[in-house]
Amino acid sequence: MLNRRQFNQSLIATTLGGLSLPTWALTEGKEYVRLPKAIPIQVDAGQVEVLEFFAYSCVHCYRFEPVLEQWKKTLPAKVIVRQVPVQFSPAFEPLAKTFYAFEALGWLGTLHNRLFAAIHLEKKRIYDEAAILQWVSQQGVDTEAFKKAYASFGVAGKAKRAVQLSNAYAVEGTPSLGIQGQFMVPGQGEKTVQIADELIKKL
Repeated sequence: MLNRRQFNQSLIATTLGGLSLPTWALTEGKEYVRLPKAIPIQVDAGQVEVLEFFAYSCVHCYRFEPVLEQWKKTLPAKVIVRQVPVQFSPAFEPLAKTFYAFEALGWLGTLHNRLFAAIHLEKKRIYDEAAILQWVSQQGVDTEAFKKAYASFGVAGKAKRAVQLSNAYAVEGTPSLGIQGQFMVPGQGEKTVQIADELIKKL
């Protein structure tokens, strides 16, 4: 887990593979936290909102990505999963804005995992705006379109909203899941999505 205080905290995260998801009695305060005050959600009535708080710089988020993608395939249509880039300090802002620029341009399917891999497999230090622009210019996409999106008010607004959501959920580490404005599930590898499944059932 990328922790707000200890960024190198250990977390084991692999893929779901053929694991069955067990049913167990969850312990509040252990496997998950109930928020003291419900947070407004951004889904329609009858839907369930799940937020994954992540950071491109977090290797555990990189390892959790295939777990999340596999889990999403098992969810009913009423469960809406969105990713929220955390900003534990101003240094996180460029990559948070990069995520929202990719989203605005429809490039998440192409560049989201590619950026994760560049940072964690290729060991590239793509953390500030200059490095991000240089990397994007090498990806065969419209660099000027990216610059425009990256600098837009829309992207800045979403990055600001991401900070508000992280604070509202009291996110201390990544990856973590926020569920329906009511629960926070700290990163626990594959178990994270198993716990989320149980909480969604309760909802």
